[in-house]
Amino acid sequence: MSAEDLMRPKGSTPQDNQVDRRSFLYRASALAAATAVGSVALPAVAHAAPASSSTPALVDVPARSTDLSELTIAEAATLIRKGKLKPEDLVKAYLERIEAFDPTYQAFNLVLADQALARARALGRARGSALHGIPLAIKDNYYTRDVTTTANSYLFADFVPPYDATAVRRLTTAGGIVLGKTQMGPLATTRATTPDGRITTVNAWTPHNPSTDPGGSSSGSATAVAARLATSAVGTQTGGSITAPSNAQNLTGLKPTMGRVSLHGIIPLSYTRDHPGPLARDAMDAAIMLTAMAGEDPQDPRTQGLPPVPDLVTAATPVRQGRRVRARWRTRVGVIPGYTSGTSETAAARKAALDVLAGIDGLSIVDVTMPDEWDLLTNSAFNNVRLPERSEPFLPMLRSDLRGFGVSVSGWLQGALLGASEFLIGQRAKVVLLERVLTDLFEQCDVVVQTSPTLLPELALPIGFTSGGVPIGTILGGKPFGEDRLLAVAAAYQSVTDWHHRRPADPAEALAAGRTTSRTTTVDRGRIRAEEVPDLMQ
Repeated sequence: MSAEDLMRPKGSTPQDNQVDRRSFLYRASALAAATAVGSVALPAVAHAAPASSSTPALVDVPARSTDLSELTIAEAATLIRKGKLKPEDLVKAYLERIEAFDPTYQAFNLVLADQALARARALGRARGSALHGIPLAIKDNYYTRDVTTTANSYLFADFVPPYDATAVRRLTTAGGIVLGKTQMGPLATTRATTPDGRITTVNAWTPHNPSTDPGGSSSGSATAVAARLATSAVGTQTGGSITAPSNAQNLTGLKPTMGRVSLHGIIPLSYTRDHPGPLARDAMDAAIMLTAMAGEDPQDPRTQGLPPVPDLVTAATPVRQGRRVRARWRTRVGVIPGYTSGTSETAAARKAALDVLAGIDGLSIVDVTMPDEWDLLTNSAFNNVRLPERSEPFLPMLRSDLRGFGVSVSGWLQGALLGASEFLIGQRAKVVLLERVLTDLFEQCDVVVQTSPTLLPELALPIGFTSGGVPIGTILGGKPFGEDRLLAVAAAYQSVTDWHHRRPADPAEALAAGRTTSRTTTVDRGRIRAEEVPDLMQ
């Protein structure tokens, strides 16, 4: 053991080194089979990880700004715990910004101003977890007790759940305050639109150009955080709707391993591909959010038999040795073929980001090759096996009234009409792909840039901007239950860069109007046509 290794904290082993990959693959195969029979007990994942707490650890992070809307979770929690900030004042700061600017951004479906203020007053300055008194935005496919949950769909236009989604309950139990429900793609399919396809939410960095993609179906949550209308938010990802909007809007988004966060109380899109997770300002905030959301849930068999949630907050704390930042764990960062090819601004930003990572002690950059038949196994034909999983829960509605699906109806019909043999072949291909990712790709590296391995964790983070001021991000993919390592790499990178600290300018017309624009203002931003939806669905 080297002198450097002796200096590392006790128990400092990333969880991806404590998980048996074969048992994870076996579980993934069983999960694929479960799509045909519904909820069943799944085989446990063998691991050597110690037990841990699901309560976000207290942090002590000094504030960089006196603007309350600029505070991260960690900064606000520190001020609240020290009695220097009241949750009520923090909530008021965000409600003022929502009233002034959300008519332009259209990030929210519903704002719960009175409830949020009452909750903030009830919490007071009492000491709690790192989420105590923190205002949050909730994607509108998460159940919220006695509050309309529409998924931006005609089908759920009047749906009022009798209970909170497990993830929402855990966030509020930890002290989080729900500011409101965010806009989303209808039934979590496309970017945020009305059920009939009219574009709503815009990218916070280009609010006057609706053609700039705000990301996938969690774009309302992303815009809320990027525009400083909430401290943090939650989204869901089936294809790319946590990582894509995070990259598009200069955020740090974390899609956890399947089962790390319960899907109970979330309107489903795919039994084997849905992942709830946070969209945050930085790695530390993502760690705090995921710690609160994660853990076993008796209502969701996908969460059972898994390794315990590790200490994500410590993982997201930069490690310093003198004036230098070093990696918490030695990590090989894999670079896929073509990642930095070309002369585009994105390619330049990627090259610069890799240079920064290479300069951090303990991180090494390695070129990797893709598994055999990568293009075949990741093409749209095999990816279409997700469609029947989406359609199956809604078959009675598809048979009774297609109009309820609005602009996305063609995608749901595709799923209902896909043949059984195609579905089975696709499910088997998904398992083959996962096996090759685990045994081929991750033998070459510990994390990999810009890839989307099925069922595995991904972290999106900012790495620059275009000349037009649009954010550029990248994605780090990890091994099963490797969220702690992903957070550690992101935290090291963010400790020596400042991309994640940058915020968009407030919309000009609201400022000129003295912040009196009505939230009911409507703007024609175009629409998504029904024939476009299948290609846009995650």
